[in-house]
Amino acid sequence: MNNYLDKSIKEIHELLVNRKITPKDLLDETFYRIEKSELNAFITLNKEEAYNVAENLGDPEENNILWGMPIAVKDNISTKDLRTTCASHILDNYIPVYDATVVEKIKNNKMIIIGKTNMDEFAMGSSSRTSYFGAPKNPWNHEKIAGGSSGGSASAVAGGLSIFALGTDTGGSIRQPASYTGLVGMKPTYGRVSRYGLIAFASSLDQIGPMTRNVYENASLLNILVGEDERDLTSSSKEKEDFTRFIGEDIKGMKIAVPNYFMSDIVSNEIKENINKVIDMLKESGATVEFIDIKYIENAVTLYQIIAMGEASSNLARYDGIRYGYSFENPENIEDVYLETRRLGFGDEVKRRIMVGSYILSGENAKKYYDKAMSIRSDIAKSFKEAFKEYDLIIGPTTTTTAYNLTDKMDDPLKSFLDDVLVIPVNMAGLPGMNIPVALSDDKMPIGMQIIGNSFEEAKIYKLGSFIESKLNLELPRKENINE
Repeated sequence: MNNYLDKSIKEIHELLVNRKITPKDLLDETFYRIEKSELNAFITLNKEEAYNVAENLGDPEENNILWGMPIAVKDNISTKDLRTTCASHILDNYIPVYDATVVEKIKNNKMIIIGKTNMDEFAMGSSSRTSYFGAPKNPWNHEKIAGGSSGGSASAVAGGLSIFALGTDTGGSIRQPASYTGLVGMKPTYGRVSRYGLIAFASSLDQIGPMTRNVYENASLLNILVGEDERDLTSSSKEKEDFTRFIGEDIKGMKIAVPNYFMSDIVSNEIKENINKVIDMLKESGATVEFIDIKYIENAVTLYQIIAMGEASSNLARYDGIRYGYSFENPENIEDVYLETRRLGFGDEVKRRIMVGSYILSGENAKKYYDKAMSIRSDIAKSFKEAFKEYDLIIGPTTTTTAYNLTDKMDDPLKSFLDDVLVIPVNMAGLPGMNIPVALSDDKMPIGMQIIGNSFEEAKIYKLGSFIESKLNLELPRKENINE
């Protein structure tokens, strides 16, 4: 193997345009690595179709840096004629008849889908261990989680199996696994990227976004994903823009806030120490960094549990064994079809969330719990908006610890919500947020920092992210033998 996948996309693009390599060469290396991998990053491969696409791409497009690039897609995003399971037994034979809007955009820009990545079942979890197909592993240490719910996408990119991947973020599910695996992961503004074709978990929170090796590659992928979509009534009419346009610019004069809650005792001392080093570097570079309070963010996890579980119980009601997906084979009556299909088709975590969500939405409980949670959620958004009147960006750690062992926290599913305590507020407010790696822990695991922007200010996030990236120059390795 020539290790083309370890080069930057600018270097790969130059090789493609000058016809020194072909997309087939990239696929050869991609599938060789995947087939040798022990990461369990993929549920379904798209090998035959990927080679067919590569053969029919035509001439290289000099002005399209994504031309011929392999990309992995999280398995809750619909791909026409390619199995889409949501990592659930209830959908393990489901083949969509249409593409999600983001998949259409990928194909229109001549990227090549190599497969569907592993994840928490229906994106419910923060470690990808609820997957029907087993948990993906962290390339930095195979005994540790890759994070969730986009753990397979994170594992694929961090392990050098794919250059790009799509994830989804309902309560931190792009940024948290990106932090655990040393990636750049962007959760765009709610409505910035169409959700058409995304199999819903919590519709008011879900957002698709890019997971990549560095900031430039992330911004380049987001460039093609955004845009209004008449098939998604929540998509924004915001005009497209070049998210790479501020990359490389100086940050002198920027005003940056750090929520006190993000640097409280809930975060490990090692992570706080490394975030403080970044803060000192930003101050030395001419930025103003101040600590502030943001109201209600300490309540975000509780609100998330109420809102997400309520919406999940509604969204998953359609899986009944009648229309598509798994169906119980020997029912005694129609009631047996419904009950046994859902009992056997869903995993324990999904069933738990459906039951809690159904209780939350039943009768007077809807007003008592869901409506009240939505009201406080609005207050969180207002609190962030007040902060952005004075500050350009907000920063802080992405996670409270580095990635933990695959066998940890298995006895109490509620503990997993604390994995996302720092990232959930962004979803509550519908804001854009991005993880970037900023250090390695003493045990050589990635430490991530979160950059949060005002609505539709992803380009400003990329500006700060690229500056930090260039200053730190971590040069993280991207191969599965990362520990060697």
